[in-house]
Amino acid sequence: MIESGRTILRDVDHPLEAARAVLGGVLTVGTVRARIVEVEAYGGDPSGPWPDPAAHSYRGRTPRNAVMFGEPGHLYVYRSYGMHFCANVSYGPDGVAGGVLLRAAEIVAGHDLVASRRPAVKRPFDVARGPGNLGSALGLSLDHNGFDLLGTDPGLHLELGCATDFRSGPRVGIAVAAELPWRLWLPASGAVSAYRRSPRAPVPE
Repeated sequence: MIESGRTILRDVDHPLEAARAVLGGVLTVGTVRARIVEVEAYGGDPSGPWPDPAAHSYRGRTPRNAVMFGEPGHLYVYRSYGMHFCANVSYGPDGVAGGVLLRAAEIVAGHDLVASRRPAVKRPFDVARGPGNLGSALGLSLDHNGFDLLGTDPGLHLELGCATDFRSGPRVGIAVAAELPWRLWLPASGAVSAYRRSPRAPVPE
């Protein structure tokens, strides 16, 4: 099962295939389990098969984004705006950059712990809506960067979803490649975030 999941994320022909594989999956972090209901696909640098100027990997490999260039199925965690931790799942062959951003999730286990991490949130669907909120709900930090989500550790694991009933549209809040429909979500979930276009994004002709 582990190798089949890694094969799915390694042998994709397009970033949206990786996004669909992660969508609907269940991510376990300690005692918290979350069903992923919204994702965004990101490609890589110009030398790879999926050039994407909105991706952290577009300018090439660095110590920060190295996980995106590594084996598929690993967790790429980065700090956003100096305070939030956002999480991606790497995909593609080793050496080719790609990441699926986890945008929103429904908590299916560990509700009390999540509530203690997000005490100001009143509605259940809001606790992990948005990538920074999702990271907070799961207790993610830079210490989780690089972890193998398809390995044997039951405390940090991803069961792929391979969703079939989903919607797609532009990614949220990016100033370049803003029109690509590389955001996927499960329409029946109340945890899906609202679309917000970046004011810096060019107006389409």
